[in-house]
Amino acid sequence: MLRIKRLATLLLLTLVLTTAAWAKQKEVNIVATNDMHANIDAFPQLGAIVDSLRAIDPSLLVFSAGDNRTGNPINDMYSIPSYPVTALMNQIGYNASALGNHEFDMRSLPTTIGLSNFRYICANIHAADSTGIRTVPYQIFDVEGIKVGVIGVIQVNLMGRPDTHPDNLAGITFQKPEEVVPQYEFLRRECDVVILLSHAGYDEDKRLADRFPWIDLIIGGHTHTQLTSDEPLRNGVLITQNQNDLSTATHITLTVDSGRVISKKADYISVKKYPKKNELVNDIIQMLNDNPFFSRVLAQAETPFTSREKLGYLVCDALRTEADADIAIFNRKGVRMTYLPEGDITMRNVLQIDPFGNHTILISMSGRDFLDFLVQYSRMERDHFPHLSGIHAELTIDDKDTLLINGITLYSEDGSEFDLHRDYIVATNSYITAIAKSLEYEKLVSLNSLTSDLLVRYLHRKRKVNYQDVQRIFLKYRDEENSFTKY
Repeated sequence: MLRIKRLATLLLLTLVLTTAAWAKQKEVNIVATNDMHANIDAFPQLGAIVDSLRAIDPSLLVFSAGDNRTGNPINDMYSIPSYPVTALMNQIGYNASALGNHEFDMRSLPTTIGLSNFRYICANIHAADSTGIRTVPYQIFDVEGIKVGVIGVIQVNLMGRPDTHPDNLAGITFQKPEEVVPQYEFLRRECDVVILLSHAGYDEDKRLADRFPWIDLIIGGHTHTQLTSDEPLRNGVLITQNQNDLSTATHITLTVDSGRVISKKADYISVKKYPKKNELVNDIIQMLNDNPFFSRVLAQAETPFTSREKLGYLVCDALRTEADADIAIFNRKGVRMTYLPEGDITMRNVLQIDPFGNHTILISMSGRDFLDFLVQYSRMERDHFPHLSGIHAELTIDDKDTLLINGITLYSEDGSEFDLHRDYIVATNSYITAIAKSLEYEKLVSLNSLTSDLLVRYLHRKRKVNYQDVQRIFLKYRDEENSFTKY
């Protein structure tokens, strides 16, 4: 009988201790998005996802890793630029956002920050008071007694600034993320959870995880890298990121016990396929989309545009033709769409393809200077080589790193040799001329016309376009001297 009582007491004590241990454990739930690029049409589903999770956990945090804007003219050309996506983020209940490089487009960031019901967090920006840009380097959230510290960083390129037009960054300087993150290690002592809200890109996030294992979670953006729930921890750090345009959102669950995170989990939810919508958000979007200016049909696509390259050729043809130039070039990622279906090409499509408001620039240069410029501008990297019109390019690819270019050979449109001694008029955009170091500025002439305006005129005049078989850039591999792979 005594043994039975002792056993019962032991079982009761075990139950009490187990219950006490579970009582200490708490969950922090987070919904994370990145690189939404003002795809407001996906916000009703995103709102429903947040609603369903918030019904389970009212303390749910909602974060963005930046690039909330640029890519949808309904948002970007609104009378108050970026107001639609900001109002929708307020409605859904975002708690914070990182700064993305596209937050600086159109120089509307001070207004956007003022309209936001959440803070923009960035530790590696230094903005003069005159810019009106008010951010914080970090923010601490209280989630039912759990302290969650969030640090923000933005991508910095080889020129020491984010990827945006330099004119958008007057009065602003930046440090590399790895230079500033150590300054906030004190948050590890003050908080139960430390998160890095990063718009630095997946490769940079991995390097940051390797260097700073005291971070629990990196919510990433910028490179549009779709990660999965099976992604292993990196040096003990959970890294998350999604493709662009709100195709997917992340539900992150952090289990906290006695002041430390003991479990990290990321579930990726398809936003576009989510079966429910937030009806209020849906009504707001229908009202915003009801604008006949953007639905105006300019031309017909006889076949679909199946890649960024095909659309880039279209844009370059518009610049070359409408500006009466010999050659046209356009920065690769200045073309923001990667697919356009067969059928109507509308004003909205044009401003989705070319949303930045850059001006058309004419440059007078010799063929030799033009080739030298391509070498300098492209950095001999495939992903940085521009779209073309008026010429063809053969790129000899490095046999060890297929992202690198070992040589550039140019040809005229008819396949004849490109004349390096002739003078050419080259049409391009003001972003390329702003970041290029080798151009002589006395040879630059602005047409005072937006590149998107020239595309509108070109399409309206052509009425029908077909780029299915158009190819202007070819890759040559050293081990296949006689074969070419389409780019």
